[in-house]
Amino acid sequence: MKKIVLGVVALLAMNITVAQTLEGLKAEKASKKDSIAAIQKRVDAIQGKIDAIPGWKTGAFGTIGATISGFNNWYAKGAPNSDAGNIGITANAFANLKEAKYFWRNSLNVNLGWVKIDDKDIDTDDDSFRSSTDVFTITSLYGQKLSEKFAISTLGEYRTTIIDNFNDPGYLDVGLGATWTPIADLVVVIHPLNYNFVFSSGDTVFESSLGAKIVADYTRQLGKVNFKTNLSLFQSYKSADYSNWTWTNSFGYTLWKGIGLGFEFGLRNNRQEALNYAISNLDTGDPTPTFDSIDNDLQTYWLFGLNYSF
Repeated sequence: MKKIVLGVVALLAMNITVAQTLEGLKAEKASKKDSIAAIQKRVDAIQGKIDAIPGWKTGAFGTIGATISGFNNWYAKGAPNSDAGNIGITANAFANLKEAKYFWRNSLNVNLGWVKIDDKDIDTDDDSFRSSTDVFTITSLYGQKLSEKFAISTLGEYRTTIIDNFNDPGYLDVGLGATWTPIADLVVVIHPLNYNFVFSSGDTVFESSLGAKIVADYTRQLGKVNFKTNLSLFQSYKSADYSNWTWTNSFGYTLWKGIGLGFEFGLRNNRQEALNYAISNLDTGDPTPTFDSIDNDLQTYWLFGLNYSF
């Protein structure tokens, strides 16, 4: 009996010791986290001073996403014997020059995607990779400072696709106006004098026009997180049918040696593209679509995958 009592006491003592050790380790872990947070604040403050120094600042990050699947006698789906694949690539890069009296900001956004579906039961189906997402945008903004937050500026922005139908259509915005930089990483461009050149081959619905250009861009790196959001809007003075806007958002989280996870999604509204698509896919006998008859649905894309930052 005495041995049993001593054994129980020993077990209780061991449990109490383990509990105390566990609580001690948790407390030590919490204090280390607080120390890391304090160090990160000091690092961010130093980085802010570095960013304020005149000269060139460059950077880039991107995302690669891929999925491959195969089915054999999977009767729950429409094509029970099939292979499928999806590949997507995004890239965001910038090169910005900051001086006391002027600035020059340049950025590039590319998003390319391919999809493949091979139905093994149909010998004549297309089993090659086809483009699914195709976005290419390059922007250059020059500003002559009136103050630290306001500048007279000129902007050039070119948007097109590069896998299919390069420069068909292509959009080139060139304009003059003002730029507002309320904080270090936010740039707001307002150009009431802007011409939207639209390039296309053949007899199409695309038309160039004069209008106003508004761009808002926020690009920031916070520790392991890269973030970029860009809204580009053109309001045509000729007709709302020639107006358009595109909003893209990119996120990257670094896990190890520049490699991490990335996510990008984009939204677009463009009535000229919607009408051109409706005419190109017109069924025989149907009336010819017009700006008034089309459903100008919101265009969207997204990509999730591995991310790499430079």
